[in-house]
Amino acid sequence: MSERPSLDERLNRPLSIGGKPVANRLWLAPMAGLGHIAYRRLLDEYGGCGLMFTEMCSAKAVPTENRTVSPVFRWRDEELPRLVCQIVGATPEELIPAARRVEDEGFFGIDINMGCSASGVVKRNSGAALLKDPVAALAAVEAVRKEVSIPLFVKFRTGWTPDVGPAVALAQQFEAAGVDCLVFHPRVAPDKRTRPPAIDHIRVIKEAVSIPVFGNGDVVLPEECLSMLDKTGCDGVSIGRMAMARPWLFAEWTAGFEPSASAFRDYALRLADLLDHYYDPIRALKRYRLFTIYFAANFKYGHSLQTRFLGAKSMADIRAVADEHIKPGMPLTRRPNMNMYSI
Repeated sequence: MSERPSLDERLNRPLSIGGKPVANRLWLAPMAGLGHIAYRRLLDEYGGCGLMFTEMCSAKAVPTENRTVSPVFRWRDEELPRLVCQIVGATPEELIPAARRVEDEGFFGIDINMGCSASGVVKRNSGAALLKDPVAALAAVEAVRKEVSIPLFVKFRTGWTPDVGPAVALAQQFEAAGVDCLVFHPRVAPDKRTRPPAIDHIRVIKEAVSIPVFGNGDVVLPEECLSMLDKTGCDGVSIGRMAMARPWLFAEWTAGFEPSASAFRDYALRLADLLDHYYDPIRALKRYRLFTIYFAANFKYGHSLQTRFLGAKSMADIRAVADEHIKPGMPLTRRPNMNMYSI
């Protein structure tokens, strides 16, 4: 009997999306307010991430956005060959001009958001709201597919009820319409992560289509990543909040990287530097505060650390907190405290 492949062997198997090669099967999930240009540059410094996704970009805004000043639709030229732009919109009229811009700029691919259930997104009939209207969801996908030749992704959830049947039907329709890859988060749209994801639904989606399906949802430890691959047959795993907590996990799980004793302090300070580089002081501080939720969850006394960060009034204050309160040997939790995660 042959040995079971290790996690790194599973994640490093060759993969092609829409005819384009991808470095591996461990990807960064799109995250509003978190997957920005500063974080992605930091992630690239660690390495190991097969594809990165931008944070959610408004399809209405993308056609006229100035990449040098936009807080969201912004990138480094060197990351484009492995960067997918996620757009959110409700109709072909909104999505088509954005898709054209994304292709013209040279992104690896484009992702249509059908997973965000934030009230501001849903009330505009976009994001997860499209799952309530399969006809509109399919029309959006078909319209974008006709306009661009780069790989097309759809990130979506189970739907608005626990029944996976409608998601299966949509997945099959998306494949027929020319979608190249599905990223599936097996939770109902209203669920703010109060219940565990229905991991078996990933298997159901994977078995229903022949295009690659990536699983997403509460993968924290390497054994959980391997378990998702084994139990669902998915083609790879998309990591969200855990990527914010420990960005080196991509290199750790795919290439055996071992973080140093000062890894957490180095991470906190490097992200501060990069946010200062790319954003004005107010935006930099706001985005750093979002990050601290996930960062502080690594520590046994994380609530205290996060409180100190949230009390910072400037990026200089942020650095002072990191310098004074993040030390090698601080008590860590093997599994970050997800009760601290608020978004």
